Amino acid sequence: MNQNKIYDYIICGAGASGLALVSHFINDSYFEKNKILIIEKSNKNINDRTWSFWEKNNGPHDDIVLKKWDKASFFAENFSLNFSLSPYQFKTIRGLDFYNKILGEINESDFVELVNDEIIGINKSKDIVEIRTKNNCFLGRKVFSSIQKPFDQKRKYPLLKQHFVGWFIKTENPVFDPEKLVFMDFDINQKNNTRFIYLLPFTKNEALVEYTLFSKDLLEMSEYEKGIENYLKKINAGKIQIIEKEKGSIPMTSYPFWKDNTPNFIHIGTSGGWTKPSTGFTFFKILQKVPALIEHLKLSGDLQKFEKKNKYMLYDSLLIDVLYSKNEIGSDIFKGMFKNNKPSVILRFLEEKTSFHEELKLMKTFPKRIFIKALIKKLFRF
Repeated sequence: MNQNKIYDYIICGAGASGLALVSHFINDSYFEKNKILIIEKSNKNINDRTWSFWEKNNGPHDDIVLKKWDKASFFAENFSLNFSLSPYQFKTIRGLDFYNKILGEINESDFVELVNDEIIGINKSKDIVEIRTKNNCFLGRKVFSSIQKPFDQKRKYPLLKQHFVGWFIKTENPVFDPEKLVFMDFDINQKNNTRFIYLLPFTKNEALVEYTLFSKDLLEMSEYEKGIENYLKKINAGKIQIIEKEKGSIPMTSYPFWKDNTPNFIHIGTSGGWTKPSTGFTFFKILQKVPALIEHLKLSGDLQKFEKKNKYMLYDSLLIDVLYSKNEIGSDIFKGMFKNNKPSVILRFLEEKTSFHEELKLMKTFPKRIFIKALIKKLFRF
């Protein structure tokens, strides 16, 4: 290790949050005199995931957006809704396109280094944070880590997972509307869980179809894939060709991941609690959190003071508590939301930009007795 070289900023992990953060460093002249290091064990040269999010107007990654939609639909038993996403657009980005874009920015930068190595330990107890890898050791004044670690799951913070398997497919029959995504389709066998189909259509014969659950336990791969097959039969897709597969499991919890942050060290991305607990959306939160973190670095720099509690954390934790104890009612909860509220208000609520009046109206559509019981338990839980 070169004891004389101390990096101003070290980013541990080149996932969505780490790459988004380094991109903001590169494209902000405020940081051009800093020494920045990003450490990632893999080469990021495969398309291992797809990120979807909604956004107003143009965004920083429109140049690599695979597809945009202005309309969407929602389905549940004996209920369907087609709606406009205005003033939003729903956008999808392939992981590999995102990796290639930001890695290209890193290659052209003269103040950012990328090291391919595996991190085996982080000592954040001193002013200068020490990062130990298999092959080296690095020192940083400020360190950002997206590396996921086990957390102390207590009764106070129940854990659900958003887990899914997705197929990129071509179908024999033109069964998709390429102008309208399926936001959630609960009109499938729930099997005492919260299960739905999520569908992104690219053409009349091409789409990403995901079988998704909000529940405690993962399934056997065969059950996810059987769920996709049953759905495609239901919509008369005909013969299908599977182009690509993806799978994932995202924690849905109100656990305060940021409690281990220090003035010079912060968890980011899913590791930092940036996944929206009630929905599992992560990339959308990253687009909000990273610019805010950049401004915080300019104004304060104390990373321990970045995360702040807000009312939406309570809302999210109540939904998690309810679905944890009564997972079979998820379809009814979301059905009530879409049946009795404007979709634009729901999206604004998920964006955490609603008024208290709008939130009260939303809450009236939830099963009152169950949510009040969950609130009372939360208030008296230790």
